[in-house]
Amino acid sequence: MEDIKDALKEKNLTFGAEKTLKKLRNGEVKQVFIAKNCPESVKKTIKHYAGLGKISVLELEINNEELGTACKKPFSVAVLSY
Repeated sequence: MEDIKDALKEKNLTFGAEKTLKKLRNGEVKQVFIAKNCPESVKKTIKHYAGLGKISVLELEINNEELGTACKKPFSVAVLSY
């Protein structure tokens, strides 16, 4: 949870798998957070691109609804990056 709090302070967060993947491909991401109930296909794709760029991927022990709440968003968040 501390990593997420630090990421929230960055204020340059990217919510969602598609936007995160786009930024991963462009080398614009420092770290990726994935909710525990994120679909396996999405996890696999994100880990692949993150591995190419040597970007840290943290699989969280909270689900997407809890991640959305932690980010103070009124919607669920399966993937978050900064």
